[in-house]
Amino acid sequence: MNRTLAIGVVVAATVALSGCSLLRGSDRALPAPSTPATTPTSSATPTPTPDADPEGDLLESSAHPRTPTPEPTESAAPAPTLTPIPAGTVLAQGDVASPKGSVHFRFRVVAVGDDTFTAQYSGFTSTLPVPVGVGLFDLPRAVGDGLTYPGVGDRTLGGPTSTATAVDVPLSGSGVDPSHLTTLVTYSAAAPGQEAPVEIAAGKVLAVTTVRWSVPARQTNVHPEDAGARANATGPVTATTGGAPRSYTVAPDDLIGDVAARFGISVRALVWLNEGVQVFGTDQHLYEGTTLNLDPLAR
Repeated sequence: MNRTLAIGVVVAATVALSGCSLLRGSDRALPAPSTPATTPTSSATPTPTPDADPEGDLLESSAHPRTPTPEPTESAAPAPTLTPIPAGTVLAQGDVASPKGSVHFRFRVVAVGDDTFTAQYSGFTSTLPVPVGVGLFDLPRAVGDGLTYPGVGDRTLGGPTSTATAVDVPLSGSGVDPSHLTTLVTYSAAAPGQEAPVEIAAGKVLAVTTVRWSVPARQTNVHPEDAGARANATGPVTATTGGAPRSYTVAPDDLIGDVAARFGISVRALVWLNEGVQVFGTDQHLYEGTTLNLDPLAR
């Protein structure tokens, strides 16, 4: 090889090696490809907002509960109804006599109309030295028991010198169907501390009478049926009658609209079944632990 050719080969090799070194960094890695310069686009920066306090909001809302409002989709739903019992209808009646014959009177329960009722007591006589009272109960009692609660429609009928007169007592708190009040209790209405034999002391049961009801069939267009738990309606059905739900206990995060939908009724109907029910917050949360009535006859 002549000298000129040899020098050319050495120069070419040197240039090639130099080129390889320029393409790699000091760690022998290929540099990242460069990108063409671009003009950054501006974007709107959201204005910071104060942190929400959902728990505080709920507490504030629950401090000022409000009446539920129907869902917008319910505007065409028919108003909930229950046919009334005609005024003057006698629902129950009978005679009362204490076991020893000391007390006698007659009772009747009569419909007044608009789902209200009155107990009528008449012909009262007593030979006891203490006043005598009467009241209706939904649980049995026994002669000799001591009462801590006087019952529904309670009234002092009189004492041994009373003139037999008729007394009408409104049955407030009995609901639209009073037939759950199956026991009429006659008791001593002696004043606390009044001297009297122990068997006729204040609150002692003197007579127990079973009340036999004859309530006309009622018609309603509200028929709750449980479709099962769903979001915001996860509480348990706490009572049933013939498979139909009678009451429901509100679970955490329950909303009145979802509870109504679970039972196939409108919010308006659920409020009709539960006079005075309240909600809090814009989503209409219900109060956890509240028992909601689902039986039109137990309103």
